Amino acid sequence: MPEATVSALQLGASADTAATLERILGYEDEIRASGTDLLVLPEAVLGGYPRGELSGDGFTRYFEQAVDLPGPEIEALAGLSARTGASVVAGVVERTGSTLYCTAVFLDPATGFTARHRKLVPTMRERLVWGRGDGSTLPVVPTAAGLAGAALCWENYMPLLRAAMYAKGVRVWCAPTVDDREIWRATMRHIAAEGRCFVISACPYESEGDDPIAGGSLIAGPSGDVLAGPLLGAEGLVTARIDLDETVSSRAQLDVSGHYARPDVFSLSVDETPRPGVRFHGG
Repeated sequence: MPEATVSALQLGASADTAATLERILGYEDEIRASGTDLLVLPEAVLGGYPRGELSGDGFTRYFEQAVDLPGPEIEALAGLSARTGASVVAGVVERTGSTLYCTAVFLDPATGFTARHRKLVPTMRERLVWGRGDGSTLPVVPTAAGLAGAALCWENYMPLLRAAMYAKGVRVWCAPTVDDREIWRATMRHIAAEGRCFVISACPYESEGDDPIAGGSLIAGPSGDVLAGPLLGAEGLVTARIDLDETVSSRAQLDVSGHYARPDVFSLSVDETPRPGVRFHGG
């Protein structure tokens, strides 16, 4: 039986990215002791979720806390991955030129930074500071816990994105988020059952400030059952042992991109062409 251990690390972002990184690295012994094969960190855990003044000096300060890909913070997370043997999917605020993106980075214990996914549609106030990703960053990545993909926070409510990722064969669905509501946890269980995959939802826990976040990180199985969590009101590691064969056997009942599809009635076209703001030709 192909088994693996998966985890979500629930902690909030500090105002200083370097301080947040040190707190993440402080969990190294616990991550190693858990035997985790795949670790998921919350949305924007490096860089922070946009709050407060989002223009002028406020945006400048926020921009300075974002990370480059590649960059020293990503190298530090890659080192954590290498030392613990765990693949890592982490939510970061990516700085590219003068634009910020909400991004999930994929790190491999042997090769380091392997892929990124940029959030396709920032939500509400996020649109003031985050750019929009395109179809060129919709990876599925081999890990010791199976083929993994990521959707960031309310991207998980985009039915066509889910359909595209299911068609790519995702077996472990990584969901970095800042949503601590009970309905979010129901959504995670729905995606697990719909996609017949394991879902790892990593949410921050932040008890200070005007907008606290209670956490609620959890791991769900292909039948929608909760395997670990939700963890509420505390930082910590949420861990479950999973049987990858369940992502195969459960699809005998339901495979939304296979025998349960109706391509004669419905079709989905996914454009994975990079869409930069400026293209140079010739020269």
